[in-house]
Amino acid sequence: MRPKTRHRRRGRRIAVWSLVTVLIVTAGLVGVVLWQNSYDMDERRVMIRHGGHTLNGVLAIPEDGRKRHGLVVYVHGDGPVDATHDDGYKPLWEANAKAGYASLSWDKPGVAGAPGDWLDQSMDDRADEAAAAIAWARARPDIDDDRIGLWGASQAGWVLPKIAAKTPVSFVVAVSPAINWLRQGRYNLLAELRADGASAARTKAEVAKSDTTRRLLERHATFEEYVRVMGDDADGMTAARWGFVSRNHTADATRDLRVLRGVPLLLTLAGHDINVDTADTERVYRRVLDTGGALTVRRYPGATHSLLKQSVEQSDLKLTLTALFAPRSFFAEGFLDDQRQFLEELSRGNHATEPPQT
Repeated sequence: MRPKTRHRRRGRRIAVWSLVTVLIVTAGLVGVVLWQNSYDMDERRVMIRHGGHTLNGVLAIPEDGRKRHGLVVYVHGDGPVDATHDDGYKPLWEANAKAGYASLSWDKPGVAGAPGDWLDQSMDDRADEAAAAIAWARARPDIDDDRIGLWGASQAGWVLPKIAAKTPVSFVVAVSPAINWLRQGRYNLLAELRADGASAARTKAEVAKSDTTRRLLERHATFEEYVRVMGDDADGMTAARWGFVSRNHTADATRDLRVLRGVPLLLTLAGHDINVDTADTERVYRRVLDTGGALTVRRYPGATHSLLKQSVEQSDLKLTLTALFAPRSFFAEGFLDDQRQFLEELSRGNHATEPPQT
């Protein structure tokens, strides 16, 4: 009986120590996750009045003891984006904070309980919204109204110059901005077909379908007409989305960009962008803005449209692990540092145009 008793006791000790080891490892991993997802800044929920309703926002303030800070105002890309972009903005805000800048962002209308519907907006509506947020920020004693600028991605390329036409801005960071709505749409379609290895027949059919949609937009067709013409090829289009596209499909930033001449502007472009034709974007920005002497271009060869590392974005496992254990590593090498350095140079007053990276 004694050997069996000793064996049972030894088995219980092994089980207990195994459980203790698991708990220690788990606690350590939880600690790492909490540490990696904590940021060196003070995040505050704010409410901004605009057009009879409220913008639900987040103001991230540097914890550096200074009474006043510059401000980066965030302008979202397409889609239902909340103030933090599901926490994806936070590494960017932390980089801004290290440079002495606060960050301001808000939920799109209809997102995270915010009133309204972002699909009801035009690009001008979005610019009015941002101008109201800037006016709110200028009235704050902790914001230096001489150092307020914009950060915008993708669809924001049509909004940024419209904001600058409504209220003065000190700088702009443009991330993968589009130039022309219809050109961008066609580029995206063909790029996705190439990525899928589509046959010539499928490519021809998809282009024909796209041309049909363009003709419907040109004659201001209703959603009902769109559904009737497209039938089973409607691709999940909703009435609200059709209204949004109908209002905005003529967007082209080329002429509007002239208002940004002389404004320090950091243009960041990805090497694996299937959403926006970065060559077209850079060509137009250089043609319109280079004469102002304030354009800086940065290219990130290993990045996708969102300036994430391609190797991370293409793997669900890597996305999950990076989000948990290294969220600052989502972005292309140098992306966060380049934006921090851009802001630091602005604060020192010695911003200068730099040659693009290759």
